[in-house]
Amino acid sequence: MNFDTGTAFRLCLVAAAALSMTACGSRPKPELATPTPPVETPYERPTQPAYQPPPRPPVDQGPLAGSVQDFVIKAGDLVYFDVAAIEVRPDAIATLKSQAAWLNRYPAVQVRIEGNADERGTREYNLSLGARRANSVRDFLISQGVAPSRISTVSYGKEKPIDPGTNDEAYQRNRNAHTALVGGAR
Repeated sequence: MNFDTGTAFRLCLVAAAALSMTACGSRPKPELATPTPPVETPYERPTQPAYQPPPRPPVDQGPLAGSVQDFVIKAGDLVYFDVAAIEVRPDAIATLKSQAAWLNRYPAVQVRIEGNADERGTREYNLSLGARRANSVRDFLISQGVAPSRISTVSYGKEKPIDPGTNDEAYQRNRNAHTALVGGAR
């Protein structure tokens, strides 16, 4: 066979290219080294347990200050009356003083005093009695420094009983004045 120098040169180039491609394709890819955890020896172990901060105290889940729930829990929202009476009872004075103090602490809050009566008596009589009970509570709160413009009154008479029963205990619960927050509470 007769090869000229150019053909021999070309064959050498093709052979070199084939060898270099074969060499690149068969070379294994290097593996990344994974760190091994250090081996502890007995003298390297800590002699005391790791510091643990004390547990956090529980978060206060109480009512939001100035809210309706805050008012009910801290001051109370009901006072009771005797049969056919409109005078504030001695046991209601502490509740009404707490209501006044709470309302004076939150001057943007407006209230409605809702007078109620038990089911005995006529509708007209009980509406009148409920109105006089609501006004009695209103007057007491005003005497404790609550601005009159923040207090409204309404009588429900016997229309909105707390207790639907027809015994003396139910009647006692239904003879009340309820202080409802109607504006400015959180």
